[in-house]
Amino acid sequence: MQDKILLFIPMYNCEKQIIRVLKQLNKEVQAYINEIIIINNISTDNGEEKVKEYIKNNEFECKITLMRNEENYGLGGSHKVAFKYAKENGFDYVIVMHGDDQSQISDLLPILKDKSYRKYDSMLGARFMKSSKLEGYSKFRTFGNKVYNLLFSICIRKRIYDLGSGLNMYKVKSLENEYYKKFPDNLVFNYCMIFAIDYYKQNICFFPITWKEEDQVSNVKMFKQATNVLKLLASYTISHKKFMEKDYREKSIENYKSNIICSNK
Repeated sequence: MQDKILLFIPMYNCEKQIIRVLKQLNKEVQAYINEIIIINNISTDNGEEKVKEYIKNNEFECKITLMRNEENYGLGGSHKVAFKYAKENGFDYVIVMHGDDQSQISDLLPILKDKSYRKYDSMLGARFMKSSKLEGYSKFRTFGNKVYNLLFSICIRKRIYDLGSGLNMYKVKSLENEYYKKFPDNLVFNYCMIFAIDYYKQNICFFPITWKEEDQVSNVKMFKQATNVLKLLASYTISHKKFMEKDYREKSIENYKSNIICSNK
């Protein structure tokens, strides 16, 4: 039986990179994908027009849809839009690949081919496994990430190789209770997903990826994010249940909405 798989590409001010990401989606990749959605989180550059032009001038084996959030929800908020879309449209799995061209979807192809993803609720790309490859990533940031990976591993008593890369795959059924709805809408959303995976005893598997930094512009304020992550870690360690019940959003949003801008079908 063929699985119905959605590929979700969050896009925010990555005009220079988004077309390179779309060019990764060759026929071999599209053979495993039923639909691609690109969610523009109110970018202030010309990325949306670039995507519209690319969809118009190129053929795709699968459906591809460009969407725009009704307001700037943040990276986490865009995930919530995509998860909702996957649930409402009967997808079995959703792949997340960031629109800034730091990850390579070809790293996921062996998993799609042998269908090993079926054994897990989450398949998470890892930049810091033995077989992973880092290009242009500083030693200081590598060290910092490994320290945080160790802290999380101690907390949840399971080896964590990456807290949030740009290439992940989730089983839609594992998202049914919308536990992620109260997670932060910013860049620490994926950190909270790690806690939820532990709390709900979901099956998780990390796989090595290639990660490169060229012309990408980071939206991360490193010291502030590091402090926030430590607070989240302390909160989850003190009480798993209270952590999962608390709303960590700066703004409570009942319905994360995104509108279709164009589609090839």
